[in-house]
Amino acid sequence: MAKMDDTIVSQAIIEKYFERLKNNLRIDVAIVGGGPAGMVAAYYLSKFGHKVAMFERKLSIGGGMWAGGMMFNFIVVQDDALPVLKEFGIEPEPYKEKGYYTACAVRTMATLTAKATEMGATIFNGITIEDVVWDSKRVSGVVANWSVVDAAGLFVDPLTIKSTYTIDATGHPCEIVSTLVKKNGVKLYTPTGDVAGECSMNAIQGELDVVANTREVYSGIYVTGMAANAAYGGQRMGPIFGGMLLSGKRVANLIHQSLSSAMFSTAGAE
Repeated sequence: MAKMDDTIVSQAIIEKYFERLKNNLRIDVAIVGGGPAGMVAAYYLSKFGHKVAMFERKLSIGGGMWAGGMMFNFIVVQDDALPVLKEFGIEPEPYKEKGYYTACAVRTMATLTAKATEMGATIFNGITIEDVVWDSKRVSGVVANWSVVDAAGLFVDPLTIKSTYTIDATGHPCEIVSTLVKKNGVKLYTPTGDVAGECSMNAIQGELDVVANTREVYSGIYVTGMAANAAYGGQRMGPIFGGMLLSGKRVANLIHQSLSSAMFSTAGAE
């Protein structure tokens, strides 16, 4: 092996990372949270041709999917979600009971991640979104800091990323929408005008709720995955992930329609 200079290794990493960061300061969609719903959304939005960046506070991407149910790393999906999995090249195995399919949680999440990045989505891990950009009427971006800064409780000013739309895919805590409400006292599009909080476990109903609740929750910000059920008060679900996948696809379609309508309106005005 040829002799290498450690400083050139450092230089290459620094240059490539900051090239990526600078290129994503203005984006179409910012996705906060790297679980399955967020990753599916990133894939479809990128496939539609939109500029997408995902921000995950942990080093690992995947949320709770890695662990399956109680750290038994298999997941269950149902018939409705099979077309989504097949698009990613994942063929779940039919279970002995009709309508139930199993898939390796690790392989599934790794494949979702690989396909989303291949489609063009950019993932920033180790970054916490601590706030949103808000003009008293609309969310128009996110406020980012290193996760280690947040964990250590250091007083370090964050940086801003502007986005046309933001997706809260932070799961059960619904962190981004909760921060929006807490800091600004806004009224959400939910029945209560606030984050309702998820209800207790009812896996089958939760699967239906998570898709139905996937929508714009306030101007400029959408919820997907368990953040949708937390925002609108849906049931909790277990390691059945079909609803999560369908939620990710639904939010991508909704935002794509809005972005396409905006581009059409702009073109018509010209």
